[in-house]
Parts: sequence; C-alpha cells; structure tokens
Amino acid sequence: MKLRDVAFIVAGASAAMLTYGVLYEANRLVVERRTLRLRGWKRSLSGYKIALLTDLHLRDIYSLRLAKEAVAIALDEEPDIVVLGGDQIAYWKDSSEDLLTEALEPLLLMNGSAVAIPGNREYWVDEAGRMAPVLDALNIRYLRNETWHHDGIDWIGIDSANARRANPFEAIQGAGEGPAIVLWHEPDVVEELPFVADLMLSGHTHGGQFRFPGGFTPMHTRNGRKYISGFYPDAKIPLYVSRGIGTTGPPSRFLCPPEISILTLESD
Repeated sequence: MKLRDVAFIVAGASAAMLTYGVLYEANRLVVERRTLRLRGWKRSLSGYKIALLTDLHLRDIYSLRLAKEAVAIALDEEPDIVVLGGDQIAYWKDSSEDLLTEALEPLLLMNGSAVAIPGNREYWVDEAGRMAPVLDALNIRYLRNETWHHDGIDWIGIDSANARRANPFEAIQGAGEGPAIVLWHEPDVVEELPFVADLMLSGHTHGGQFRFPGGFTPMHTRNGRKYISGFYPDAKIPLYVSRGIGTTGPPSRFLCPPEISILTLESD
C-alpha cells in the first residue's frame, strides 16, 4: 500500500472518530458511582454522599444543555452535597453569568449544601471573582483559598494552581481537627499539598478526553498528566479525579464519556 493511501485511511479514520465524538460520545453522560474507603474517616460520616461535577465549560447552548442534564442527574442521586470542581465556564463573555445561572439554578434545592471552587478557565479573559455574585445568589459557597466547615467536615477550597492563585497555607486557616476534604482543580498538585487531609477532589484532565486501547491518552494539560481519572488511594492523600462534563479543544471525546461522579465515603 502506498504511503498516500495510508495517509488517506488515517485521515478518514480520524475524521470519523472526531465526528462520532462530537455527535455521540461527548454527550453520553455517565454516572460513576464509587465507594471510597478512607482510612481514618469518621464512622459517624460513613455513607456520606458527594456529587462531583467538574469542567462544565459553559460557552453556548450546547454546553448549557449538557450541564443542565448533568445537574438534574446529580440531584436525582440525592447527595448530601454537590461539589463544583472548577472550570464552570470555558471563558468569560457577556452571557456567561446568564449561562451559569440557568445551569446551576436547580442547586437551590440543596439548601446551601453546594460548594464551588474556580479552575484555570475562570481566569480566561476576566477574573474568577466575577462568578461570586452568581453563586451567592444560588446559595452555593464559593471557596478561594479558604475553609468552610459544613456537615462536620472542613472543606478546604484552593484556588487554581495553573492560574498561579493557589495558596494552600491561606486555605487551611480556620480548619479544625476533624475530617477534611480538599477541593483543588488541578490533580497533580496533590503532591505539593503541605498538610494532611482525608481526600482531595479534582477535575481538569477531562480524563484525557481521547482514550485508546491500553489506556493511552495523548491529550494532557499542565498539572494533569500523572493523575488522569478515577480514584488514587495511594497518592500523597487519597485523590479522586473526575473526567468532567465539558470538552476543551475539539468538542469531541473518544472512549472517555463525560462523568457525573457520585462518591460515597466509608470508613476503612
């Protein structure tokens, strides 16, 4: 077979894969129900259920539709808390606040049991503080290098490492001696965490977005290369990384569908 023929075949297969990913895989929401057994987790909090939604990447009516579906599915799981793990928007534009409000308004049903952190995307074009009024109106706690005590747990929200806004030492101020969960958008920085916690929740990687047999994921991003998706109990502290909802680059996925993470915490 001539090299030109091989090139045509590869180009055709790539186009077919991208088209499949745009039309089907990127919109095939999957609920990942995982039980995370944590050493030292309080028995009184065994069974605590977290719905983790990351990387909504809101930018248009299509991303809005997918985000609204993900929020609805998460609420149907009746979690104790909903965590928004950063990159709620793709980039700031005039309609971003309206998109955020429409996507997240159902979280009012959580009666204050919802928390969010920024990702690196919240710093594209504008400042992550622009999101604060929207979240405040929806009774969603917004953590930027600070700790929030809720349900007997210290939720330690650290700002984006890639945007150079992270300050773990500031974030830990006010934390007590009880259970602690770190929310930090970029997963690889778990190795830089200067204190101990029970669990860290991240997104950012999109699970690689394109996965091939053998687990090969050619797409990576800074601070999202080592920990790609799933549960890493042997990281510096136990770490869960969600594949997220939206996409970056081409609006396509392959063998890596968007994820709604339903995490039940148990004492090991």
